[in-house]
Amino acid sequence: MHHVDHQAEKPEIKTFDEFWVFYLSQHSKKSTRAWHFTGKSLVFIFLALGATLNAWFLLAAPITAYSLAWYSHFFIEGNKPATFGHPFWSLRADFKMFFFTLTGRMEHELKKRSL
Repeated sequence: MHHVDHQAEKPEIKTFDEFWVFYLSQHSKKSTRAWHFTGKSLVFIFLALGATLNAWFLLAAPITAYSLAWYSHFFIEGNKPATFGHPFWSLRADFKMFFFTLTGRMEHELKKRSL
């Protein structure tokens, strides 16, 4: 029986810049990016509420953000979340995408990367 190594088919990602291009390709649909933006927005709200009202909001922050993001990958984008393979770069890229969206630079970034 011949074993196929699917990892060998993908180029190895060595830098965050390389990962960023991959990350953007995994968030090609505007609705996927919108779910991510909503989740990250709630993170900031829950962190503020957790610091002032109830510490349980601190637990709710990552659960809510990842739930919304993963929903968008499985049911909208149709791919596996990048978090599974690159958790730290994925988190960094999530915030980068959030701030690019917040500042109106996301569409330019996608066009720049031809995505």
